[in-house]
Amino acid sequence: MTNQIVGTWRLLSCETRTSDGRVFQPLGANPVGELVYTDNGFMSVAIMKSDRLRFQAGDIAGATPEEKIAAADSFISYCGSYKLEDHKVVHHVNVSFFPNWVGTNQVRFVELAGDRLTLSTPPMVVYGIEQVGYLIWERVATFSPQSEAPVYATATT
Repeated sequence: MTNQIVGTWRLLSCETRTSDGRVFQPLGANPVGELVYTDNGFMSVAIMKSDRLRFQAGDIAGATPEEKIAAADSFISYCGSYKLEDHKVVHHVNVSFFPNWVGTNQVRFVELAGDRLTLSTPPMVVYGIEQVGYLIWERVATFSPQSEAPVYATATT
């Protein structure tokens, strides 16, 4: 597989599925996120619920314990290097919001169709239930600093 995943991607959907057919949306119905693969072998991803509540205090370290828990339950991020192998990408995690992933390899199975990238995970335990994650991404075609908004490769509804 040639490295056709280099670029910036916008999250379209995030769901997990159990072996008995149950489907969950761990980041809600309209998650947001960005994924970047560089041509020199680095990657970064950040995804979150779209309706996260703001902290009452304007201080980044001044949230209540409840606000911190809600923020942690609605956000995932990590970065590091990556290697493309056949129809999978292996992310070597250097920095992660989830400390247990630091220093690990996270395997994602790759399906690429035009400007749509689907990454799926091996089975993993989430909330005590074994699940497979499916994230669908859309390639960001350009970025216009004047508008401060990315232009996506395909129109969205």
